[in-house]
Amino acid sequence: MKVLIVGAGIAGPTLAYWLVRSGHAPTLVERAPGLRRGGYLIDFWGVGFEVAERMGIATQLLHSGYRAREGRQQRRDGSRLFSFNPESIFGPGARYVSLARSDLAAVICGALEDRVETVFGDTVRTLEDDGAHVRVNFESGAVRDFDLVVGADGLHSQVRHLVFGAGERFEKYLGFKIAAFDLEGYRPREELVTKLYTEVGYQVTTFPMRDDAMMFALTFLDDGKEIPQTREQQEALLHTRFANAGWEVPSILEQLPRAESIYMDRVSQIRMPSWTCGRVALLGDAAACTSLLSGQGSALAMVEAYVLAAELARAKNHVEAFDAYERRLMPFLRAKQKAAERLALAFAPRNRIQLCLRNAVMRAMALPLVARLAAGKSFHDAIELPPAPSQ
Repeated sequence: MKVLIVGAGIAGPTLAYWLVRSGHAPTLVERAPGLRRGGYLIDFWGVGFEVAERMGIATQLLHSGYRAREGRQQRRDGSRLFSFNPESIFGPGARYVSLARSDLAAVICGALEDRVETVFGDTVRTLEDDGAHVRVNFESGAVRDFDLVVGADGLHSQVRHLVFGAGERFEKYLGFKIAAFDLEGYRPREELVTKLYTEVGYQVTTFPMRDDAMMFALTFLDDGKEIPQTREQQEALLHTRFANAGWEVPSILEQLPRAESIYMDRVSQIRMPSWTCGRVALLGDAAACTSLLSGQGSALAMVEAYVLAAELARAKNHVEAFDAYERRLMPFLRAKQKAAERLALAFAPRNRIQLCLRNAVMRAMALPLVARLAAGKSFHDAIELPPAPSQ
């Protein structure tokens, strides 16, 4: 089958990889002029790691990523409130790694080895599903027919909007935003140490990366859903929200203009009764965004892509495959969304009580036995992957 995949982030290229393995002819289209850079550091673990192993890229991800040796909670005056070893949560020798989302996307796209038609700088304008195929009108003016169309174009999916309706119907805004950026040469710097500074209404996370870069992720409560579109507006919002912050925040804001780019978005989930309609399906954040609160959104996107490709490979037709795809994954992902919501106070406590509770829980998680008891089930995905699709 000829399958158009809209979005060349994580889910889209993963689906393309497995569709090629099944003998299909996928086409990737991406609005951006090339693979996206920036974003924030993600934790990659769970059943998504098994998908990466089946793709043969797990070792490369481990090489591209980082294993933090310490997580440290900072006080306003810069002193240490408490610290923990990530190994106490995941367990020694666990399959997990932290890496830039853009690096994960680059490794997946590299695994395609030029076997997939990829179009950058374009996206869909309209879709017409006549039951036998989908006619796609692109913003570039091109018109092409495909057997299936898969929207893997993120939280603000154009495919979802065209086929299922306005995004407001499905988006659950969780009440805060994230801003992420990198700075070269930032000091102070401690290798492989994640630092957290958390107060009522916000959290600042820093992590040192290669090439003398430092990653910053700022999460903050914000009632408005609108995202500032210009760089000037984004910087102004951050200066306003973090005006009274302590620790290193004044220095971070002072150096903010040096950042090459700022990624800013609202923290939301996508909740839909169905991810498919006719010959169109949604994938990844476009279908069931769990938000950064889940800690494994990118890994889950790879799982969704793998399952969809596997069901298409073994089903009699796309209708049967789409049905199996939803039945296998919907309960699993809804559980992930509910679990993620419960973690909101860890990223932006709403009051002093939530802040104290968050700190008490995180301090307790530094104890290996407590960490295993509290997080054991959360770090072991209760889903069995179907056999790998092949020709």
